[in-house]
Amino acid sequence: MTTYRHTTPVLIIGSGIAGCTTALSLADSGVECTLITTGDRLDGGNSALAQGGIVFKAEEGDPRLLEKDILTAGHNRNYKTAVRYLCTRGPESVKRILVERLNIPFARSKDDCECEWDLTREGGHGVPRILHCADYTGRAIMDGLVAAVQAHPNITVLTNRTAVDLLTSHHHARDLEFRYQLNNQCVGAYVFNEQLKRVETVLAHYTVLATGGVGQIYLHTTNSASSIGSGLAMAYRAGARIHNAEYVQFHPTALYHRSDRRFLITEAMRGEGARLVDAKGAPFMQHHDARADLAPRDIVARAIVEEMLKSGEDCVYLDTSDVKHDLATRFPTIFRRCLELGIDIKSQPIPVVPAAHYFCGGILADPRGRTTVERLYAVGECNCTGVHGANRLASTSLLEALLWGQSSAEDISKRISRKISKRLKDAMPDWDPAGEEHNDDPALIAQDWARIRHTMWNYVGITRTQSRLSRAVEDMRELSKNVHDFYKRTPLSKRLIDLFHGCQAAHVITLAAKRNKESIGCHYRVD
Repeated sequence: MTTYRHTTPVLIIGSGIAGCTTALSLADSGVECTLITTGDRLDGGNSALAQGGIVFKAEEGDPRLLEKDILTAGHNRNYKTAVRYLCTRGPESVKRILVERLNIPFARSKDDCECEWDLTREGGHGVPRILHCADYTGRAIMDGLVAAVQAHPNITVLTNRTAVDLLTSHHHARDLEFRYQLNNQCVGAYVFNEQLKRVETVLAHYTVLATGGVGQIYLHTTNSASSIGSGLAMAYRAGARIHNAEYVQFHPTALYHRSDRRFLITEAMRGEGARLVDAKGAPFMQHHDARADLAPRDIVARAIVEEMLKSGEDCVYLDTSDVKHDLATRFPTIFRRCLELGIDIKSQPIPVVPAAHYFCGGILADPRGRTTVERLYAVGECNCTGVHGANRLASTSLLEALLWGQSSAEDISKRISRKISKRLKDAMPDWDPAGEEHNDDPALIAQDWARIRHTMWNYVGITRTQSRLSRAVEDMRELSKNVHDFYKRTPLSKRLIDLFHGCQAAHVITLAAKRNKESIGCHYRVD
């Protein structure tokens, strides 16, 4: 297999809001960078799917109110320093990057008003503070970011590239001097070029993981196909500290229909007056929490599961009859998608079920995006900043991705003169294509994925027990060994790399869930 060797000042792995913001902020400060994405375009991840909005600020502008709501939703397992950083610095990032730099067309309260935003409210928020573009906020933000990234001369975009492994001084250096040093440095990554079917060695002075979430390791998810926990798996192998991996948030309202990816029904609908009802049309959330339909997501998801188990029904319903807005105007994406399936949400309730949605844990990162591995940063959903604690507050994810993308870029810009040495670069070997068995059988890979997804959904899902988690650990340990052996024997392909990453991510999450004996937030132990 032919290899290719390339050096870039900064390598960014992932092209969602976090990755694109990092790249654009670096480029605007004069730093050249390389941005890689697994697909043939930059907007194929979760960011473009975000419907509800992005946290901005309430009209009174008090960050303490937002901090209180985040801590309450996160069951006070949050890192208060990071929460305060988000609450105080976040609105300025929205204004500077999204409003002034990119001119994202957020909804305004009046057509002729240039100063007032149409702020909405979602579950867990005490006041309206969320900016939105109808129900396609993520798409609008990504459209602006992608256009700016593609036009910037300081950004090199490489499509159809899948990161295989992070290059580190402790794991890969052929010069023993670097292996004896206490400081483990990340110096880039092995990257699979899907079009040319070869592994490229991409060396970088700084590497940023922006690989998104883990939803696709579950049977039912709202996530895009690339959300397999690749960043988590690579960072874990590189020796980076992983934190809160057991906290996987399930969105309570995904459209109930047959699909590889569940279509999200935004929480903003309940913020605008929609109510969850059972098959007979009776509302039930008031029996589970005083905040009723505006309770945090973990509580609502469990309430729905409990109602489904009680009734024996396959789903519950979202009744939109009390929404004051015109549904086709306020929620056009949802209105069109439901209509395609024969559901007129103006006159019919929407069938909904919970689905794996957001990873609250991940690669431990400080407010500058730095991880415990030198020269390695993590931004967006793949990191764990401590903002979300045991459960994420609605619409904070886009703000965290934006702010940490900007913060990591600022930090890298200050350190960019500190480059990796030529000796360390020379010590990095190219990829060794050891696999000789051409048995990349789609049926084998599909079966392994089915086993991962069913195990995670049934044993490491919305409700967990010690016996379920013990079974999951045993199953994932056995599967991980088999997949690892298969990975070593078989020439690389994208689907094999994805399976390897997904299996390892599932194993990491399962081990963390088994270790945590306490029932809290997204990690709900019924025993």
